[in-house]
Amino acid sequence: MKMQQKLLFFLVICSVWDLGKQEEQLSYKECEDLGFTGLALCSDCNTFAEFVKNDELVSDCRKCCTEDSDDSMSKVTYSGAVLEVCMRKLVFYPEVVAFIEEEKDQFPSVKVQYMFASPPRLIMLDDDGQQKESIRIDNWKREHIRQFLREKVKSGALAS
Repeated sequence: MKMQQKLLFFLVICSVWDLGKQEEQLSYKECEDLGFTGLALCSDCNTFAEFVKNDELVSDCRKCCTEDSDDSMSKVTYSGAVLEVCMRKLVFYPEVVAFIEEEKDQFPSVKVQYMFASPPRLIMLDDDGQQKESIRIDNWKREHIRQFLREKVKSGALAS
């Protein structure tokens, strides 16, 4: 795995909050404002620290993660997703546009929703269509969006 892919993967998973950590925990909203808004294991913050030499950013990661357990967060899947973005800001996110125009049809359970002033993000949905996680994808390449959805959206929900 290339270093950029490792960093991106790590940024994706370095984004959950859990109040049971020994360090001061940030609220979900505070973590979301920092860009940590997905499912992250605290051990991933250690990997993150290898690539990002910014103590403050690594500390924020640790304040927005959940302790590792036997039922790994990597096994979590969702029934669908909403790709939310502001139509006026799309010009700033050519990779998101490319995904929507060229690859979104591969994912019938992923809907695009245009929301004024919203940064690009994936809202992951449970079996009842309720929001479970929100993950910002501002700097993702379309290949990473595609890979993430293939891994996290239940295979029965994907087109073959």
